[in-house]
Amino acid sequence: MKILAIDSSGLVASVAVVEDDITIAEYTVNYKKTHSQTLLPMLDELKHMTALDLHTIDAVAVAAGPGSFTGLRIGSATAKGLGLALDIPIIPVPTVDALAYNLYGSDRLICPVMDARRDQVYTGLYVFRKAAGQGEGYSMCTVEKQCAVDISQIVERINELGQETVFLGDGVSVYREQIADRIQVDYSFAPACCNRQRASCVAALGMLLYSNGIAETAADHAPDYLRLSQAERERAEKGIRQ
Repeated sequence: MKILAIDSSGLVASVAVVEDDITIAEYTVNYKKTHSQTLLPMLDELKHMTALDLHTIDAVAVAAGPGSFTGLRIGSATAKGLGLALDIPIIPVPTVDALAYNLYGSDRLICPVMDARRDQVYTGLYVFRKAAGQGEGYSMCTVEKQCAVDISQIVERINELGQETVFLGDGVSVYREQIADRIQVDYSFAPACCNRQRASCVAALGMLLYSNGIAETAADHAPDYLRLSQAERERAEKGIRQ
């Protein structure tokens, strides 16, 4: 199976083509420019560098949320356009799950942390467990599903679980001191090679989801924002005041 994967859920823009267990190409940028400037040129470059015939793509996997509202809209619109043009399904991959998948096979509790603004983070808790059978690898299990909470809440939950934890994601640089002040278990921060979104992880996890029947048409696809946008919150607040 050949999957084109897109992740524009955070500061990082990343696209990849993965066929079965081989990453054919991956293009990742984490530098100032907006995804509206980078995503399509990256896809075009990836296509030309690998002589990719888009009609050989079986599905588009996209980081479906949570994350930056604008980034998610750009990624989803791109995925929908490709899905409609190529008549292929879209695999919606939970953003935080895909970020955790960077640390495949880790024996520690994994805590992705994305800065959600307004003193909140998008986060979750995950562990990898050895699959039954020799050579079967690991399966990722969700301890706490992706959510939007204060950093203190997720650290408190980690303390309750009492397991050594590794943190990753763009929220680490924002909340590093608060994590250090509150945490009561052994912990570490993932290194630069695996601490941000990667489209190849979206693709790999997308394949697993697809094998379990999780996919949708391009027409049906929509981002999972997980919380209201600022405009929606302000509109709701005005309604309450009135």
